[in-house]
Amino acid sequence: MSQEPSRVLGKRLAVFRDVMIQDSTIIRLHESLATKWPATRSRRVAAGVKVTFLTSAVANSPKSLSILPENTSDMKTLKVGPWVKDIILLFDLGFYKYQLFSRIVENGGFFVSRLKSNANPLIVGINQVHNNRDIDLKRKHLKDIKLENCDDIFDVDVEVSFDRRSYRGKSKKDNIKFRLVAVYNSEADDHHLYLTNISPDILDANEIAALYAARWEIELIFKELKSRYALDMITTKSPYAIEALIWISILTLLISRKVYSVIRKLNPDAKMVRFTQLRWSTIFIENSSRLLSAILDYLGIEQDFFTVLNVYSSEALDPHINRERFREGLWS
Repeated sequence: MSQEPSRVLGKRLAVFRDVMIQDSTIIRLHESLATKWPATRSRRVAAGVKVTFLTSAVANSPKSLSILPENTSDMKTLKVGPWVKDIILLFDLGFYKYQLFSRIVENGGFFVSRLKSNANPLIVGINQVHNNRDIDLKRKHLKDIKLENCDDIFDVDVEVSFDRRSYRGKSKKDNIKFRLVAVYNSEADDHHLYLTNISPDILDANEIAALYAARWEIELIFKELKSRYALDMITTKSPYAIEALIWISILTLLISRKVYSVIRKLNPDAKMVRFTQLRWSTIFIENSSRLLSAILDYLGIEQDFFTVLNVYSSEALDPHINRERFREGLWS
């Protein structure tokens, strides 16, 4: 699927190979599985699986994924290497670490992240600032400045300090420059602050904010998996059955995306934004039996009335063989 992209990056993003979003979702499991899949909770015994996705905007589907215990740190779910070259990565605050950002830069990649509330970088350059005040910003720390509503655009270069990864038990301090963008959001009545290494010559401040908002796409994927493909409807205690059910949901998503790509190619004149993912997933589920019938027919497998009855007969049986039935002694 990643080799047959269903999307093309817009003109402003054409200099990049892809935009990728890293995130994960949690599936709650029975507490008896806490040893195999421990949760992050500490007050009581709990179990959970973290399903981590690296989603490609160009492929419009997961590029890679992993199934891990819930207590696995987000930072351990992403391995940065030469593959990030000319790719933009969008992160939430679970990945906020200057070491990670530095490795992305060193490998020729790009990133956009929200700025942590306790971050206080040093301003070392000004790209664009819209305000009504005559303030000298250079060599000031961010928290020394109070952003007003009139500061609708605040685009500066900043410097941060961080510890390099230790080598032979020793680590050293280092400094690196990034771009800090603050865009006023009227709905929240506050500024949204972003950290990035994308040049203002490529994307302006508002475009950085709009790009980061694309992270919502991975949330839609999680919603699709849970509300349409039963990812979070796992009640079994069997580890093998749990992994099978998770993969069934993911494979359903991939098949859905493949058919979606075909439908897009059959409708080249229709605006892509009208093919919304949640609407598509609803249509896909509602017509999945028709798709199965068409596939069986193509393979020469006859699906007659007796085949349907056999499917009903097997699927109607409760898989819990030893479960006691309330009325079992009354009738059979």
